[in-house]
Amino acid sequence: MSSILSRITAVCAVAGGLALAAPLHAQTPEQFYTGKTIAVIVPFSAGGYYDSGGRLLARHIGQYIPGKPNLVVQNQPSGGGIGLANRFAVGENDGTLLGTLQRGLPQLALTGDPNVRFDPLKLTWIGSLSAYATDSYILAINASHQVKRIEELRGPGAPLLRIGSNRSGSTNLTIALVVQHALGLKHEIVRGYPGAADINLAQQRSEVDGQYADVSFFQTNMRDIWEKGGLRTLVQTGRRTRLPELPDVPLARELTDSPEMKALLEFAEMPFEMALPVAAPANIPRDRAAVLKKAFDAMATDANFLAEAKKMNFVVDPISGDEVLAIIQRAAKTPRNVIDLYKKLIEQ
Repeated sequence: MSSILSRITAVCAVAGGLALAAPLHAQTPEQFYTGKTIAVIVPFSAGGYYDSGGRLLARHIGQYIPGKPNLVVQNQPSGGGIGLANRFAVGENDGTLLGTLQRGLPQLALTGDPNVRFDPLKLTWIGSLSAYATDSYILAINASHQVKRIEELRGPGAPLLRIGSNRSGSTNLTIALVVQHALGLKHEIVRGYPGAADINLAQQRSEVDGQYADVSFFQTNMRDIWEKGGLRTLVQTGRRTRLPELPDVPLARELTDSPEMKALLEFAEMPFEMALPVAAPANIPRDRAAVLKKAFDAMATDANFLAEAKKMNFVVDPISGDEVLAIIQRAAKTPRNVIDLYKKLIEQ
């Protein structure tokens, strides 16, 4: 009998020990985040687009995370964000790290860039502050130029049209190269300008005739010229439908019947659909990932968040983390020959 009692006592002791230990290993998200600090890493210098977005996020998302953690923005430039995304692929996965990633990084991974060490399908996507719903990436030329329609740049005898662009890897150069190939355009691409301001000046001096950029960019940085009708828009990219403000300007994908070229354009335009993505490392606990995503979605409709964004002239049209992942999953299904063609074009 004493043997049976001793066994029962032993079992009870073990059970009691487990009961005491359980809270240490089964914290709720609220218990975990209480008193914690979440670092929001911006892989660029202070003051830019991703930095502004990261700071806006940090000021508002915390109130929707159980436990109300503190959020601190840290600028850690890392090769356009590749270093941060690589860091997110391994370790540091307790849920106290977020980052604003450059929108084109998933493309780099899908094309097999040798510097990439992360799988974009495995990162924890929290959401994107912009889905480009109210903007468009356009080719705008000086209205004084003889070209009136993009189709005039096809075939022999096309007028000379010079497009200004930055260095290799820049969006304006990538889109110029892809659209040129997909639509068979004969325009000249003038490369190597240090920044957007340099291209603007060159365009005003007629050293180049136009450039690819966001509608919002032209409205802000060439405002007087835009408002006075000094620019003519030839084509739109980065969207699936025409921007309502430009109903008569065709999308690039409307101008080709080739399935391969349509797929090339869609792959090239993919980053615009998730224009300012926010991510966390891979393999963070599911319950913490869920509350971070839910907090982002709640913040996206918060009146104070939207009011501050408007005051900053920072365009926001957020989408969820699941929507970001769906965009990347769709891009990952692009035929290999199309991805190889894209890679060849941007490596020119």
